[in-house]
Amino acid sequence: MPSHVITLPNGITMPTLGQGTWFMGESSLAKKDEVAALQRGIDLGMTLIDTAEMYASGGAEKVTGEAIAGRRDKVFLVSKVLPGNASRRGTIAAFERSLKRMNTDYIDLYLLHWRGGYGLDETFEAMERLLADGKIRAYGVSNFDLDDMQEAVQYDNGNICVNQVLYNLASRGIEWDLMPWMKKRNIAVMAYSPLYQTRLLKSQGLKRVAQELSITPAQLALAWLLHQGTVPIPKTSSVKRVEENRKAWDIVLDAPVLAELDSIFPPPDHKMPLDVL
Repeated sequence: MPSHVITLPNGITMPTLGQGTWFMGESSLAKKDEVAALQRGIDLGMTLIDTAEMYASGGAEKVTGEAIAGRRDKVFLVSKVLPGNASRRGTIAAFERSLKRMNTDYIDLYLLHWRGGYGLDETFEAMERLLADGKIRAYGVSNFDLDDMQEAVQYDNGNICVNQVLYNLASRGIEWDLMPWMKKRNIAVMAYSPLYQTRLLKSQGLKRVAQELSITPAQLALAWLLHQGTVPIPKTSSVKRVEENRKAWDIVLDAPVLAELDSIFPPPDHKMPLDVL
Protein backbone atom coordinates (compact mmCIF):
# COMPACT_ATOMS: atom_id res chain seq x y z
CA MET A 1 0.00 0.00 0.00
CA PRO A 2 1.41 3.46 -0.88
CA SER A 3 2.88 5.39 2.03
CA HIS A 4 0.96 8.37 3.34
CA VAL A 5 4.11 10.43 3.84
CA ILE A 6 7.39 11.05 2.08
CA THR A 7 10.57 12.24 3.78
CA LEU A 8 12.24 15.17 2.05
CA PRO A 9 16.05 15.50 1.88
CA ASN A 10 16.04 17.87 4.89
CA GLY A 11 14.16 15.31 7.02
CA ILE A 12 10.75 16.98 6.88
CA THR A 13 7.83 14.67 6.16
CA MET A 14 5.23 15.63 3.54
CA PRO A 15 1.89 13.95 2.74
CA THR A 16 1.92 11.96 -0.50
CA LEU A 17 -1.62 12.92 -1.53
CA GLY A 18 -2.64 16.54 -1.44
CA GLN A 19 -5.16 19.07 -2.67
CA GLY A 20 -4.71 21.62 -5.44
CA THR A 21 -6.30 25.07 -5.65
CA TRP A 22 -5.73 26.09 -9.27
CA PHE A 23 -8.90 27.92 -10.47
CA MET A 24 -10.13 28.42 -6.91
CA GLY A 25 -10.82 31.94 -5.71
CA GLU A 26 -12.19 33.10 -9.04
CA SER A 27 -15.85 33.26 -7.98
CA SER A 28 -17.34 34.47 -4.71
CA LEU A 29 -20.27 32.12 -5.33
CA ALA A 30 -17.95 29.10 -5.33
CA LYS A 31 -15.95 30.06 -2.24
CA LYS A 32 -18.12 28.24 0.29
CA ASP A 33 -17.82 24.95 -1.61
CA GLU A 34 -14.09 25.45 -2.16
CA VAL A 35 -13.42 26.05 1.54
CA ALA A 36 -15.62 23.09 2.53
CA ALA A 37 -13.82 20.75 0.13
CA LEU A 38 -10.38 21.75 1.38
CA GLN A 39 -11.46 21.37 4.99
CA ARG A 40 -12.94 17.94 4.33
CA GLY A 41 -9.65 16.92 2.77
CA ILE A 42 -7.77 18.07 5.86
CA ASP A 43 -10.16 16.05 8.05
CA LEU A 44 -9.41 12.96 5.92
CA GLY A 45 -5.64 13.37 6.20
CA MET A 46 -5.01 15.10 2.85
CA THR A 47 -3.32 17.91 4.72
CA LEU A 48 -1.06 19.07 1.90
CA ILE A 49 -2.64 22.11 0.22
CA ASP A 50 -0.93 23.53 -2.85
CA THR A 51 -1.59 27.09 -3.96
CA ALA A 52 0.22 30.02 -5.60
CA GLU A 53 0.17 33.79 -5.77
CA MET A 54 -0.73 33.46 -9.46
CA TYR A 55 -3.97 31.54 -8.94
CA ALA A 56 -6.85 34.02 -9.27
CA SER A 57 -4.28 36.77 -8.54
CA GLY A 58 -4.08 35.73 -4.91
CA GLY A 59 -7.70 34.64 -4.65
CA ALA A 60 -6.79 30.98 -4.20
CA GLU A 61 -4.47 31.87 -1.34
CA LYS A 62 -7.34 33.71 0.35
CA VAL A 63 -9.58 30.66 -0.02
CA THR A 64 -6.78 28.56 1.39
CA GLY A 65 -6.43 30.95 4.30
CA GLU A 66 -10.10 30.53 5.15
CA ALA A 67 -9.86 26.75 4.86
CA ILE A 68 -6.89 26.46 7.24
CA ALA A 69 -8.11 28.97 9.82
CA GLY A 70 -7.97 27.34 13.25
CA ARG A 71 -6.16 24.27 11.90
CA ARG A 72 -2.91 25.67 10.52
CA ASP A 73 -0.83 23.27 12.60
CA LYS A 74 -2.42 20.30 10.80
CA VAL A 75 -1.63 21.56 7.29
CA PHE A 76 1.41 21.21 5.04
CA LEU A 77 1.12 24.45 3.08
CA VAL A 78 2.71 24.93 -0.35
CA SER A 79 2.79 28.17 -2.34
CA LYS A 80 4.75 29.61 -5.24
CA VAL A 81 6.40 32.84 -6.31
CA LEU A 82 5.86 34.10 -9.84
CA PRO A 83 9.06 34.29 -11.90
CA GLY A 84 8.46 38.00 -12.50
CA ASN A 85 8.71 38.54 -8.73
CA ALA A 86 11.62 36.18 -8.15
CA SER A 87 14.45 38.64 -7.58
CA ARG A 88 16.20 38.73 -4.21
CA ARG A 89 13.95 41.44 -2.81
CA GLY A 90 10.94 40.55 -4.94
CA THR A 91 10.80 36.98 -3.67
CA ILE A 92 10.73 38.15 -0.06
CA ALA A 93 8.05 40.74 -0.82
CA ALA A 94 5.89 38.24 -2.71
CA PHE A 95 6.27 35.75 0.11
CA GLU A 96 5.10 38.30 2.70
CA ARG A 97 2.04 39.09 0.59
CA SER A 98 1.22 35.39 0.42
CA LEU A 99 1.52 35.10 4.20
CA LYS A 100 -0.91 37.97 4.63
CA ARG A 101 -3.47 36.50 2.22
CA MET A 102 -3.37 33.14 4.01
CA ASN A 103 -3.18 34.65 7.51
CA THR A 104 -0.19 32.55 8.52
CA ASP A 105 3.35 33.26 9.64
CA TYR A 106 5.11 30.48 7.75
CA ILE A 107 4.83 28.30 4.64
CA ASP A 108 6.00 24.70 4.71
CA LEU A 109 7.21 24.54 1.11
CA TYR A 110 7.86 27.52 -1.18
CA LEU A 111 8.40 27.01 -4.91
CA LEU A 112 9.60 29.05 -7.88
CA HIS A 113 6.59 28.65 -10.19
CA TRP A 114 8.67 28.44 -13.38
CA ARG A 115 11.87 29.92 -14.75
CA GLY A 116 11.90 33.57 -15.61
CA GLY A 117 14.33 36.41 -16.23
CA TYR A 118 15.97 36.49 -12.82
CA GLY A 119 18.99 34.33 -12.15
CA LEU A 120 18.44 31.24 -10.03
CA ASP A 121 21.19 32.45 -7.72
CA GLU A 122 19.03 35.48 -6.87
CA THR A 123 15.89 33.48 -6.23
CA PHE A 124 17.61 30.82 -4.16
CA GLU A 125 19.46 33.43 -2.12
CA ALA A 126 16.06 34.74 -1.08
CA MET A 127 14.80 31.20 -0.42
CA GLU A 128 17.84 30.53 1.76
CA ARG A 129 17.11 33.67 3.74
CA LEU A 130 13.51 32.59 4.30
CA LEU A 131 14.76 29.16 5.34
CA ALA A 132 17.28 30.61 7.79
CA ASP A 133 14.63 32.91 9.27
CA GLY A 134 12.27 29.98 9.86
CA LYS A 135 9.61 31.41 7.55
CA ILE A 136 9.71 28.36 5.28
CA ARG A 137 10.56 24.77 6.14
CA ALA A 138 11.70 23.78 2.65
CA TYR A 139 11.88 25.13 -0.88
CA GLY A 140 11.84 23.86 -4.42
CA VAL A 141 10.85 24.57 -7.99
CA SER A 142 8.08 23.91 -10.47
CA ASN A 143 8.05 23.20 -14.21
CA PHE A 144 11.80 22.49 -14.29
CA ASP A 145 13.11 20.03 -16.88
CA LEU A 146 16.34 18.10 -16.45
CA ASP A 147 18.65 20.83 -17.77
CA ASP A 148 16.94 23.35 -15.48
CA MET A 149 17.39 21.05 -12.49
CA GLN A 150 21.03 20.43 -13.30
CA GLU A 151 21.61 24.18 -13.29
CA ALA A 152 19.48 24.78 -10.22
CA VAL A 153 21.42 22.43 -7.95
CA GLN A 154 24.53 24.54 -8.54
CA TYR A 155 22.94 27.33 -6.49
CA ASP A 156 20.68 25.67 -3.92
CA ASN A 157 23.15 24.48 -1.28
CA GLY A 158 21.55 21.07 -1.64
CA ASN A 159 18.22 22.38 -0.41
CA ILE A 160 15.86 21.85 -3.36
CA CYS A 161 13.37 19.27 -2.05
CA VAL A 162 10.62 19.22 -4.68
CA ASN A 163 9.98 19.79 -8.37
CA GLN A 164 6.29 20.19 -9.19
CA VAL A 165 5.54 19.20 -12.78
CA LEU A 166 2.65 18.07 -14.95
CA TYR A 167 2.55 14.29 -14.64
CA ASN A 168 -0.22 11.78 -15.17
CA LEU A 169 -0.92 8.56 -17.09
CA ALA A 170 -1.34 10.48 -20.34
CA SER A 171 1.75 12.64 -19.81
CA ARG A 172 4.70 10.44 -18.84
CA GLY A 173 7.65 12.18 -20.50
CA ILE A 174 9.46 12.88 -17.23
CA GLU A 175 10.02 9.14 -16.77
CA TRP A 176 12.72 9.15 -19.48
CA ASP A 177 15.34 11.24 -17.70
CA LEU A 178 13.98 13.82 -15.24
CA MET A 179 12.35 11.44 -12.76
CA PRO A 180 15.30 9.00 -12.53
CA TRP A 181 17.68 11.93 -11.99
CA MET A 182 15.47 13.33 -9.22
CA LYS A 183 14.98 9.97 -7.52
CA LYS A 184 18.75 9.51 -7.25
CA ARG A 185 18.86 12.78 -5.33
CA ASN A 186 15.74 12.16 -3.24
CA ILE A 187 14.01 15.20 -4.79
CA ALA A 188 10.27 14.61 -4.71
CA VAL A 189 8.06 14.76 -7.79
CA MET A 190 4.82 16.62 -7.09
CA ALA A 191 2.30 15.91 -9.84
CA TYR A 192 -0.04 18.72 -10.81
CA SER A 193 -3.09 18.12 -13.04
CA PRO A 194 -2.95 14.41 -12.12
CA LEU A 195 -6.22 13.83 -14.00
CA TYR A 196 -5.13 16.03 -16.92
CA GLN A 197 -7.89 18.44 -15.92
CA THR A 198 -10.44 15.58 -16.25
CA ARG A 199 -9.41 14.80 -19.86
CA LEU A 200 -7.83 11.57 -18.65
CA LEU A 201 -11.17 10.40 -17.27
CA LYS A 202 -12.57 10.11 -20.80
CA SER A 203 -10.19 7.26 -21.62
CA GLN A 204 -12.13 4.09 -22.36
CA GLY A 205 -9.14 1.99 -21.36
CA LEU A 206 -8.90 3.69 -17.98
CA LYS A 207 -12.62 3.27 -17.44
CA ARG A 208 -12.41 -0.44 -18.28
CA VAL A 209 -9.56 -1.15 -15.85
CA ALA A 210 -11.22 0.89 -13.11
CA GLN A 211 -14.46 -1.02 -13.58
CA GLU A 212 -12.59 -4.31 -13.29
CA LEU A 213 -11.18 -3.11 -9.96
CA SER A 214 -14.51 -1.68 -8.75
CA ILE A 215 -13.02 1.78 -8.33
CA THR A 216 -13.46 5.06 -10.21
CA PRO A 217 -11.18 6.13 -13.07
CA ALA A 218 -10.00 9.07 -10.95
CA GLN A 219 -9.08 6.79 -8.07
CA LEU A 220 -7.16 4.55 -10.45
CA ALA A 221 -5.25 7.47 -11.97
CA LEU A 222 -4.33 8.81 -8.53
CA ALA A 223 -3.40 5.37 -7.20
CA TRP A 224 -1.08 4.89 -10.19
CA LEU A 225 0.71 8.16 -9.39
CA LEU A 226 1.08 7.12 -5.75
CA HIS A 227 2.59 3.82 -6.89
CA GLN A 228 5.15 5.80 -8.90
CA GLY A 229 6.30 7.41 -5.66
CA THR A 230 5.01 10.84 -6.66
CA VAL A 231 2.74 13.31 -4.85
CA PRO A 232 -0.48 14.04 -6.78
CA ILE A 233 -2.42 17.21 -5.90
CA PRO A 234 -5.91 16.88 -7.44
CA LYS A 235 -8.15 19.94 -7.28
CA THR A 236 -11.86 19.72 -6.60
CA SER A 237 -14.55 21.89 -5.05
CA SER A 238 -16.73 18.85 -4.31
CA VAL A 239 -16.69 17.24 -0.87
CA LYS A 240 -17.86 13.99 -2.45
CA ARG A 241 -14.97 14.01 -4.91
CA VAL A 242 -12.51 14.77 -2.10
CA GLU A 243 -13.76 11.70 -0.27
CA GLU A 244 -13.35 9.62 -3.43
CA ASN A 245 -9.82 10.96 -3.97
CA ARG A 246 -8.82 10.06 -0.42
CA LYS A 247 -9.56 6.38 -1.11
CA ALA A 248 -6.72 6.31 -3.67
CA TRP A 249 -4.35 5.95 -0.70
CA ASP A 250 -5.88 2.56 0.09
CA ILE A 251 -5.69 1.07 -3.39
CA VAL A 252 -3.00 -1.50 -4.20
CA LEU A 253 -2.22 -2.03 -7.89
CA ASP A 254 -0.58 -5.35 -8.70
CA ALA A 255 1.90 -6.02 -11.48
CA PRO A 256 -0.69 -7.20 -14.06
CA VAL A 257 -2.75 -4.03 -13.57
CA LEU A 258 0.32 -1.82 -13.87
CA ALA A 259 1.32 -3.67 -17.04
CA GLU A 260 -2.16 -3.18 -18.46
CA LEU A 261 -1.96 0.55 -17.77
CA ASP A 262 1.44 0.64 -19.49
CA SER A 263 -0.13 -0.91 -22.57
CA ILE A 264 -2.88 1.73 -22.61
CA PHE A 265 -0.59 4.64 -21.71
CA PRO A 266 2.89 3.66 -22.93
CA PRO A 267 5.93 5.04 -21.08
CA PRO A 268 8.28 7.21 -23.15
CA ASP A 269 10.91 5.62 -25.38
CA HIS A 270 12.82 8.86 -26.05
CA LYS A 271 13.49 12.28 -24.58
CA MET A 272 10.38 14.50 -24.64
CA PRO A 273 9.88 18.20 -23.83
CA LEU A 274 8.46 18.92 -20.40
CA ASP A 275 4.66 19.06 -20.59
CA VAL A 276 2.90 22.13 -19.27
CA LEU A 277 -0.68 23.35 -19.36
